[in-house]
Amino acid sequence: MTSRDTGDTAWVLDPILEIPHVQAAVLLTSDGLVSGYSAALSQASAERAAAITSTVQGACRTAAAAFADQDTAQVRQVVIESDHGYILVAPTAHATCVAAFGTPEVRLDLLAHRVHSQVARLGEKAMSAAPRGADGASGA
Repeated sequence: MTSRDTGDTAWVLDPILEIPHVQAAVLLTSDGLVSGYSAALSQASAERAAAITSTVQGACRTAAAAFADQDTAQVRQVVIESDHGYILVAPTAHATCVAAFGTPEVRLDLLAHRVHSQVARLGEKAMSAAPRGADGASGA
C-alpha cells in the first residue's frame, strides 16, 4: 500500500499515487484534518499540507463567489502551479478533499482525471454504505 491509512477512506489515494511523477497525496476533511496520506510525507508534513489545503479551498470559494458577485460558490478543483510542480485539489460531496502533488513532468490532465475519478468512487462508496441507527448499529 502506498498510502498511510489513518481512516477507512485512505484507499482513495493509491490509484492517484500510481501516476508517473506524482509524489504525494493527502485526503483531508473540509476543516483540515488528515484522513490519509502518502508514504512520501511525514505525518507533520501531511498535517501541514491538509491545514493549508483547507485554507486554500476556503479562500477559493470566497474568491469565486466574489468574482461572480454571488454569496456562495462551489469549487470543483484548484490547481496550483509552482517551480516544484503542481498541486491539484478536488473536494468531495462528503466534506472531504483530495490533494495531490506532482512534479513539473506530471501529466496534469491525467492527474485531474484520476483525482476526480477517485472523488467519484469515494462518493459512490459513501452512498452505498448502510445507514446507521441512533445506537450506531446498521439499519436493516
